Amino acid sequence: MRAKALSLLLLLVATTFFSDSIAIDSIDQTASITGNSTLVSARGVFRLGFFSPAGSSDGRTYLGIWYASIPVRTIVWVANRQNPILTSPGILKLSPEGRLVIIDGQNTTVWSSAAPTRNITTTHGATARLLDSGNFVVSSDGSGSPQSVAWQSFDYPTDTQLPGMKIGVDRKNRITRNITSWSSTTDPAMGSYTFKLVTGGLPEFFLFRGPTKIYASGPWNGVMLTGVAELKSPGYRFAVVSDPEETYCTYYISSPSVLTRFVVDGTATAGQLQRYVWAHGEWNLFWYHPTDPCDSYGKCGPFGFGYCDASQTPQCSCLPGFEPREPEQWIRDASSGCVRKTNLSCGAGDGFWPVNRMKLPDATNAMVHAHMTLDECREACLGNCNCRAYTAANVSGGASRGCVIWAVDLLDMRQFPAVVQDVYIRLAQSEVDALNAAADAAKRRRRRIVIAVVASTISGALLLAVVVCFCFWRNRARRKRQHQAETAPGSQDNVLPFRARKHPDLSSAQDQRPGESKTRGQEDLDLPVFDLAVILVATDNFAPESKIGEGGFGAVYLGRLEDGQEVAVKRLSKRSAQGVEEFKNEVKLIAKLQHRNLVRLLGCCIDDDERMLVYEFMHNNSLDTFIFDEGKRKLLNWNKRFEIILGIARGLLYLHEDSRVRIIHRDMKASNVLLDRNMIPKISDFGIARMFGGDQTTAYTLKVIGTYGYMSPEYAMDGLFSMKSDIYSFGVMVLEIVTGKKNRGFYDVDLDLSLLGYAWMLWKEGRSTELLDEAIMDDSCDHNQVWRCIQVALLCVEVQPRNRPLMSSVVTMLAGENATLAEPNEPGVNIGRGTSDAEWSQTQTELTMTATETR
Repeated sequence: MRAKALSLLLLLVATTFFSDSIAIDSIDQTASITGNSTLVSARGVFRLGFFSPAGSSDGRTYLGIWYASIPVRTIVWVANRQNPILTSPGILKLSPEGRLVIIDGQNTTVWSSAAPTRNITTTHGATARLLDSGNFVVSSDGSGSPQSVAWQSFDYPTDTQLPGMKIGVDRKNRITRNITSWSSTTDPAMGSYTFKLVTGGLPEFFLFRGPTKIYASGPWNGVMLTGVAELKSPGYRFAVVSDPEETYCTYYISSPSVLTRFVVDGTATAGQLQRYVWAHGEWNLFWYHPTDPCDSYGKCGPFGFGYCDASQTPQCSCLPGFEPREPEQWIRDASSGCVRKTNLSCGAGDGFWPVNRMKLPDATNAMVHAHMTLDECREACLGNCNCRAYTAANVSGGASRGCVIWAVDLLDMRQFPAVVQDVYIRLAQSEVDALNAAADAAKRRRRRIVIAVVASTISGALLLAVVVCFCFWRNRARRKRQHQAETAPGSQDNVLPFRARKHPDLSSAQDQRPGESKTRGQEDLDLPVFDLAVILVATDNFAPESKIGEGGFGAVYLGRLEDGQEVAVKRLSKRSAQGVEEFKNEVKLIAKLQHRNLVRLLGCCIDDDERMLVYEFMHNNSLDTFIFDEGKRKLLNWNKRFEIILGIARGLLYLHEDSRVRIIHRDMKASNVLLDRNMIPKISDFGIARMFGGDQTTAYTLKVIGTYGYMSPEYAMDGLFSMKSDIYSFGVMVLEIVTGKKNRGFYDVDLDLSLLGYAWMLWKEGRSTELLDEAIMDDSCDHNQVWRCIQVALLCVEVQPRNRPLMSSVVTMLAGENATLAEPNEPGVNIGRGTSDAEWSQTQTELTMTATETR
């Protein structure tokens, strides 16, 4: 007996030693997991074992799965979430019947997996394996192949959806897959919030608080969930599948090195569905819903026909042909919904009006006709007196797209800035005729405006062509005279080689006006062009002592023109990433802009491989040389900092909304804000700016160029940029100006927080004024003004672009002491974590992103 006990003890020690030192990914019916022993997936992505929740002190133990490849323990699945182990140690093993079983220290079964649902026998040879997907599978042959799987953890998710995991209903195997929040941060028991599919009509997913719907994804239309446009991004594919056997949503990641997860968070104020991406050593919140009041289910009333628009006040409006049921209550309370202005005739006297920028109404109670055309759907709707609206069921292509008919009130609609799909609202024909007449009148007005603009543009172009031809002829004649003078006898005595000439002869340069073109490629720049000889004299042939700065695109020199005017000459480095097109882009953009808070471009110079910009000289250099310098930052009291913030905001407002063309800067940061003699801020460096035309509000790029720490999440991760990406960068700058700290730093050592995270933490705790730079703490500053700046900054750095205010609103909020400010949400992804000082010293950082799907 003693020998047998000793053998068992040695076996246990050996099992424990090898399970800890050698990573294994599976157990069979002869092995088990206990204590600190774990399973690790083949490539080391996930780990399975026993754990106690962080912060708990009552000894509760659970079997769970977490990421093995990152330092932060992040639990993605819990087996016994409702029945913790109270008496350690816990043991996981495979029973003779092929079920997973957890036994506590008193040999009591705490949890067991469900019986196989796929008619697969696992009595003999069953194996439980942890896959690199995070799925824990029991299979009959140990391979883990789908054909052999009898049970899998992906069929029983807890609060997290991993790539490849399904949320929905498997009718064939009678499995319902939902994700439900933890009860608290220290208790994985089922909480109050559940994200799940509601069957019927079109597939649609809802976030519930208990039995109450609080958020809806919008129906699936074959291409997208119509309430969640953000699910499209490079390297990420979201899909909804619906057939007689199952209906579910899932997503896939093209790169296995990218760690991402969807979580139902019950610790948020009102519960949220969140998407996280692991980057720069932390989990970054990339996406979440609900994000604003318009995401609240049925925001504009349970009686329907109203829609929500987060960009307007009041947020609720009635659909065309409808009006508020209780107009006097509408602004304060839209719960009464909308009613028709004109009753239906239920026949030929009815028509349809399309709306196309809407999240589709709740379609769980709608009727879906899979093989009906839209024309057939229209006739079917007219023939049903209860029909309120119809639309295509699938917009992914094909002639037979099917259709959806709503014979119930239209609920949970919201307006988006982009087209989603046409929804045909049933109205009285008289209402349709009135709406058509109004639309035709609007088209005629726009047509007249277009004709006037085109006519004036053509006239201006003709005049410009005449001027250009005249200038070309005059410059050609002047160059001819210059050439004749230089080649005349005796003229060579005063000419030195270009590179050796310290003070070149200006006899010809002085006669040449700065606006006259000299070399090929300058004709279309539309501003004065300096001769290279003038630049050389002004900068003393680019003497080292004239150098006043160095950027990612080259050096900047102080120059003095012949008339005594001081200028800043930006000389493009030959190794610079900015080529001729970026150079011309900067020239053309700035030439069109005139504003007190934009740096003024005086001219340019292109001579062979030399490319230079000549700016007005800013005596106080750039903003970052003040706010990040221990000595100089004391020179900026609060009043001056506030004036700088307001000046930058007004400059951005001009770029976005008030200039002749809409400009997206794309690299707003402290080093690109210059300060003149009176400390007035001037936005500079338009090398990567983009000009938007007409009604364009957003654009995509596969070449993301900018600076770490200032990029908005959607730009850094998806290449999507807009006015809202500049606004995000502005919010970061405001926090830097208030605090005198760089965004790339880390604050609060215990929590390892960036400046955005630190500002958010203090805001939630009501201690935001602690962010104020210590260098001005003794100054008699307006603390309400400081608080307002911080609140505006946090509004600007929200993760969802649509929640960030426009610059017109930002200026109003900053300048108006009585302005009403919304409550900010948690900031977006803080790009830049983990970067070195050397990386940060580069003015521009270029990231190349390869798209894996067509936008």
